[in-house]
Amino acid sequence: MNRREAIFSISSLVATLTVAPKLNAKELHNVPIDTRLTPDALPVPALQGGYRVLTDETDRKNLTAIFDRLIPADGHGPSASEEGAIEFIDDQLAGDYGSGAALYLDGPLHPENEEKLMGSPQFLTSPRERYITGLKALEAWSQKNHHASFFTLSDAGIDAFLTAMEAGKINLGAEVNSKAFFELMLQNVRESYLADPLYGGNKTMAGWKMIGFPGARYDYRQYVDRRGENLQLIPVSLIPKD
Repeated sequence: MNRREAIFSISSLVATLTVAPKLNAKELHNVPIDTRLTPDALPVPALQGGYRVLTDETDRKNLTAIFDRLIPADGHGPSASEEGAIEFIDDQLAGDYGSGAALYLDGPLHPENEEKLMGSPQFLTSPRERYITGLKALEAWSQKNHHASFFTLSDAGIDAFLTAMEAGKINLGAEVNSKAFFELMLQNVRESYLADPLYGGNKTMAGWKMIGFPGARYDYRQYVDRRGENLQLIPVSLIPKD
């Protein structure tokens, strides 16, 4: 899969944030104390060293094989896993995203109604559970069909599997919607390649460099009138500098 195709749909949104329109606003005074940034709103760095959810080595190798076919290494930059995609998703799955803290996961569930209304399948399981169940089912499928772990397949074999998975033509068992699991992994690997390095992915800011995003700079007021100009700004991460 072409790397640019893999991240294009969200990178275009990120790119639009590099230069903001010029706004004329009065300075605010006496801002209520309650609106101050609280500790729980501050970004939390990814855990360094070890895994909390993807503790099984085979699961990690299988997921690495998938991520690196969705965003492979090429002349534009390193692969997804080289940029920390596995560390990124493990950290996300270990936190509120993985537990589905922002999702409604209570029943009753009526798939035929909800899928029609929402345009996609609805789940009562959290992203963490979906990854754990999906990766186990993936390995079982590979052992049954190839008598070997999924990550040992050739690039062409993995590409063929992912193409069929995206089309919903792979049966990973009753507990796994293979098409939806593919879409979840594709969404997450894109996020890892465009996230701030603070969160474990995009370690060398290769994703940002590719789309020309200058990162977490304090403000852009000195650049707002320089439309269409290549500012050649070096990306800046949220990671504090010594």
